[in-house]
Amino acid sequence: MSTRTPRHRRSRTAIAAGLPLALAAAGGLGYGLLGPGGSSHASAATAVPAWATQAADGFASVNALGQNGTYGGRGGEIVTVKTLADLEKYATADKPYIIVVAAAIKMDPVGKEIKVRSDKTIIGAGTSGQIVGGGFFLGQGVHNVIIRNLTIRDAYQGVWNDKEHDYDGIQMDGAHHVWIDHNDIRHMADGLIDSRKDTTYLTVSWNRLGQENKAFGIGWTENTTADITIHHNWIRETEQRNPSTDNVAHAHLYNNYLVDEPGTAITASYGNYARGRTNMLLENSYFQGLANPVIRDATATLVQRGNLFSGTSGRNESGGAGGSWDPRSYYAYTPDKAADVPSVVKSGAGPRSSLGTTTTSAKAAAATTLTVAKDGSGQYTSVQAAVNAVPANNPSRVVIAVKPGTYRETVKIPSNKPHVTLQGTGAGRKDTVIVYNNASGTPKPDGSGTYGTGGSATVAVEADDFQARNLSITNDFDEAAHQDIAQQAVALRTASDKVFLDGVIVSGDQDTLLLDTASKDRLGRVYMTNSYVIGNVDFIFGRATAVIDKSVITLKKRWNGTSAGYVTAPSTAANRKGILIANSTINGDVSDRTFYLGRPWHAGGDATLDPQTTVRNTTLSAAIKTTPWTDMSGFSWKDDRFAEYKNTGAGAGAASPDRPHLTDAQASGQEIGDWLGDWTPSAS
Repeated sequence: MSTRTPRHRRSRTAIAAGLPLALAAAGGLGYGLLGPGGSSHASAATAVPAWATQAADGFASVNALGQNGTYGGRGGEIVTVKTLADLEKYATADKPYIIVVAAAIKMDPVGKEIKVRSDKTIIGAGTSGQIVGGGFFLGQGVHNVIIRNLTIRDAYQGVWNDKEHDYDGIQMDGAHHVWIDHNDIRHMADGLIDSRKDTTYLTVSWNRLGQENKAFGIGWTENTTADITIHHNWIRETEQRNPSTDNVAHAHLYNNYLVDEPGTAITASYGNYARGRTNMLLENSYFQGLANPVIRDATATLVQRGNLFSGTSGRNESGGAGGSWDPRSYYAYTPDKAADVPSVVKSGAGPRSSLGTTTTSAKAAAATTLTVAKDGSGQYTSVQAAVNAVPANNPSRVVIAVKPGTYRETVKIPSNKPHVTLQGTGAGRKDTVIVYNNASGTPKPDGSGTYGTGGSATVAVEADDFQARNLSITNDFDEAAHQDIAQQAVALRTASDKVFLDGVIVSGDQDTLLLDTASKDRLGRVYMTNSYVIGNVDFIFGRATAVIDKSVITLKKRWNGTSAGYVTAPSTAANRKGILIANSTINGDVSDRTFYLGRPWHAGGDATLDPQTTVRNTTLSAAIKTTPWTDMSGFSWKDDRFAEYKNTGAGAGAASPDRPHLTDAQASGQEIGDWLGDWTPSAS
């Protein structure tokens, strides 16, 4: 056994854990215009965004080995890259850089691992930063590196326990002071993360790790010198090394969520594993469905406290001669309750739209705020009055801050008023409500006919670069009282490009959320996150290229108390992307097997349309039918594009001719970044 001497002291800048660091980054300003080669460079005049100044927590925050914590490329130039050549150029440079990855970058050859040098931050721009078919390598002595907010995926070569291709997402051999945070790493050829050969002062936090034989291996050394913190990671559908820790002096694992989902082709052999002379503290983690959730070698020490086990079996061990130790003697942290871990980790792990996003400081500085309040304490008492005050063709952001209250009105943002944000200022999205009750068959006051479906919207957005957050938009049309007229009643209609809906509730019955484009030949992209959509019949519909991510879709009974409905009705133009529901939940207080995921809407009988809905990595309740797609108006869903991928829950089902699933190769082309293209949604 090696003799260990103290090498570290507690960092004064350690960040208390237990809160997703992405939340602290909200509101940060960003950086400049694209320069040559697709890179953007910060100037001295620009403000530094919050995410560019953040440092690691856990052992990566400790001052040791001549390095005071882990802060990556902080203080260096911020560059935006969209090509492999640029990424490699800056990652291997000998000076600090903050490297913003703003595209899906394919490694060439497959399996390539970029050899990152010290003092680097590599961060995805919102949810668009992807590394496809390869990863990163940190060699001996490389230090002060942050890898955040990226999707690293798809180097898999078709062999499950691949002994030939050592293609990892992130491999570290003898590195120190590394922070791996808020990434989605999956489907690689060998392992997702390897920490080898005395790599130390490592923190791995808030990552999603999945679709892999080997998730996270630690060791490949006879020394017992490494100090590692692993917290708030979602490890699912992985067979082994979840993680496996070999000869680690201090391994602090807390608030991780490990899941072996039933009915899939991947079965976990074990959960957390303490090997060799490892001294592990395992606390407040949640293990679901695993065989052998916690394993200890006879030579290792493993102390458990506060963990929860649901549906597990086999080995669940602790003990050893090494004795307990207190992480707080090295860094501050505050663990979440174990019972809260599934919801906290599922909602917080993986890439965040608020990280790595950039804009010009001039644009941010030019933003104007107009206030709306029912009680007269603002500049306007109605939302539409504030919209009317926005000058035509406004060149920069206008924030309409709406104070808590119920605003019974219709709101229209016309096409000549771009860059508008509707921002509720209450404590939650239910505090500020915009509501009206027009339906398709409601007569117009001027006697010129009825509103029609699109005209029934409570809020209609026809301007590009629109944002809404922290409020509710509702259509409360009373179907039971008006059975004599057409029932479609839209809460929110968008017919523009670059619409960002963050933290909103959109509620109605039939045709709640109309995601449209300005015309059939125009692109209209929508990104909704951290939100709720409520309805029953075709309540997410239209021809937009739309992503609903990390949200809850709530199924609602019909006016007469019956359960029957359709979640989506896309009317996608040929050669465009349609509706993508990802990383979300579909549920509601309705009867089992009564709702379809979707049906093809060939608006006006247009046979040239090619409707598309993909539902992936989403939890489906038992309300979803076992054959989740159906025909509409004489058009067969099988002639259009409807598919699932890696869904879970009681409503999920195996692939069949009546329930198509994407292959892994197909799914790699149906990521959020494929939908959004060159647009990275960012709060402004």
